[in-house]
Amino acid sequence: MAGETATGPLAGLRVLDMTSVLLGPYATQIMGDMGADVIKVESLDGDVTRNVTPFKTPGMGAVFMNVNRNKRSLSIDLKNADARDAFLKLVPEADVLVCSIRPGAMRRLGLSYEDLKPLNPGLIYCGAYGFSENGPYAGRPAYDDIIQAACGLADLHERADGAPAYSRTVLADKVTGLMCLSAISMALVARGRTGKGQFVEVPMFESLVAFMHVEHLQGASFEPPLGATGYERVLAPHRKPYRTSDGHVALLPYTTRHWIAFLDAIGRSDITSESWVTDPADRSRHIGRLYEIVAEATAGRSTAEWLALFAKIDVPAMPVMGTEALLQDPHLDEIGFWPLFEHLSEGEIRLVGQPIRFDSTPASYRLGAPKLGEHSLQILAEVGIAQGKIDDLLQSGAVKQSP
Repeated sequence: MAGETATGPLAGLRVLDMTSVLLGPYATQIMGDMGADVIKVESLDGDVTRNVTPFKTPGMGAVFMNVNRNKRSLSIDLKNADARDAFLKLVPEADVLVCSIRPGAMRRLGLSYEDLKPLNPGLIYCGAYGFSENGPYAGRPAYDDIIQAACGLADLHERADGAPAYSRTVLADKVTGLMCLSAISMALVARGRTGKGQFVEVPMFESLVAFMHVEHLQGASFEPPLGATGYERVLAPHRKPYRTSDGHVALLPYTTRHWIAFLDAIGRSDITSESWVTDPADRSRHIGRLYEIVAEATAGRSTAEWLALFAKIDVPAMPVMGTEALLQDPHLDEIGFWPLFEHLSEGEIRLVGQPIRFDSTPASYRLGAPKLGEHSLQILAEVGIAQGKIDDLLQSGAVKQSP
């Protein structure tokens, strides 16, 4: 809890986090949980999610706190020449820089990878933004909804449900954030072998197109195509939580054994020898028909009855859990997934737990999400900037320190 020593596999690593909203902060919070010293470099106005409600204290919104623990905040105006010079003192001490500012803006600030590489040849510089710099969409602004539409996700909802729709979670940001984390980890491995840093680009659009089309490329995987794009099992109209007599349940017979066991259990042994049940290829062509049989059967029993039956025949099943109910889920409670943390300004808060477990280098929750500029003086002093110079930056308004 608060004040713990970093124990994770990234202990001793310093990360400059020049990101906001969710994409970058999600990636860098995981690095912080895993022991890295993450310096959140914010504008004088701070990360826009600071004031997304609800909050007890302005600037400390729930969304912000859920992706910015284990970080220190430096609030600085990088358009100010003196402040920029102060920031550059951090670069030689850093292992990783993650930036979601568009590349053109970083070049104008003199903070591109080419600008910083001479100061620290071992720096891993990760650019995470909307579109690759190598294509005609370079430089376009992008947020999660824009990418969900552009990558094909909204269209898949239309194909399955009759109208385009966004996922009910900030999917593009968080998927790209995980890809950032993966890319940075691999770059650190390469640096361990060669001693050299590098620039890593992780664009949202390409990341989500890749993520989506692992299964949805389908017939277009071949040249000439063997069929259309779109994974039929996922797009089947009856692939959804099934209504029971008292609620909804997720049931997923998947293998041939699963389907035969399920069909026997509901009194449909008459079709268990059919090739569209027993043959995986034929079954994939008729999966919508099988899901329809599931949907017709489930209404006659309660959720608890279905869960008991599926446990007996060893086929995957879970109830449809509400987000409120998950706060009392016995499994999550047993593993301590919702730890309580004493935040210096917000009092006791509930954290979203870290699901990754290392048995010898565990994650830790050391710092609550910082107030804007909470650590500005501390960070600048650490890199040798004289107190008089720090005072000048504060008085000019180029650096902000929270009370």
